[in-house]
Amino acid sequence: MSLLKKLTTPVAAAALAAAGIMAPLAPASAAGILTVPEADWTGGMVTCHIIQSILKDNLGYKFKLVTIPGGPAVFEGIRSGDFDFSCETWPSYNPIKSNYIKEWGGDESIVKLGDAGIIGVSNYYVPRYLVEGPDAKAPDLKTFQDLSKYNDLFKTLETGGKGRILGCPVAAWACDDQPRLDALGVDFVAVELGSETAHWAEMQAAFKRGEPFVAYAWEPHWIHAALDLVPLTLPAYDEAKWPATGWAEDVTFNMGNPEMLTKHADAAKVIANARLTNNQQASMILAIDVDGKDIDDVVDDWLAKNEAIWKAWLN
Repeated sequence: MSLLKKLTTPVAAAALAAAGIMAPLAPASAAGILTVPEADWTGGMVTCHIIQSILKDNLGYKFKLVTIPGGPAVFEGIRSGDFDFSCETWPSYNPIKSNYIKEWGGDESIVKLGDAGIIGVSNYYVPRYLVEGPDAKAPDLKTFQDLSKYNDLFKTLETGGKGRILGCPVAAWACDDQPRLDALGVDFVAVELGSETAHWAEMQAAFKRGEPFVAYAWEPHWIHAALDLVPLTLPAYDEAKWPATGWAEDVTFNMGNPEMLTKHADAAKVIANARLTNNQQASMILAIDVDGKDIDDVVDDWLAKNEAIWKAWLN
């Protein structure tokens, strides 16, 4: 079950998905080439590589993978037909879903291809040693707004003496870290490190030194097994008040161009049926990001050990 090679292509961005596909599976000879954006976080890559491997080895599809930041460009690419589908979209990070997807009041230029199975939780976290125990330096740090009490703990030269928060590593995820700080009256500076790798590495280094830090993170993720972290309480999610709130619980989904339903109905059916649990994905993320295993090897191993799960997606 070797996974597809990454191919270069000028395509801008896109994603594809559809729910409740009832069409019978087409023979492998009817398969074609699907263009898919590569997720820019490990969990999303795992979800999509599993789907791609199944479509490749069982239905004969080939793939062009495009490296592009997640977010609006992916939606636009799917809508325009540059991309065929994408995997594991987190709805609270993508307010533009309401422009395109029927389930959120959109114009149906993108179709939802079923839930992905992953239930995401996003927040800002601090190390437990900072807020609990006899040596805690910030015992009253419970909420996001409480950060204002502890500016001196988090200030750096880089942020001009203001408190520093590690925000979303990728700007295109539209976390609105700085607007949230400003809206909630927290006089901190949000810093973006530009990649997941740099983000987790800085958190681990600060934790090892026992230093104060506050950082964005999400679940499921191996970082919560590696570090003992405590979430800060944010105001409950309210779309009308965003970004002066926390995130909603994210029931992730797959999405695609509507033509998937007719031109590649067999693939659309598999995508709509595919489900990974948080625990299943987390174990693979750990193997890739912590143990240093190749994603192709990790996906192949999971597929070999879980045939009863994924073969049901073909029916």
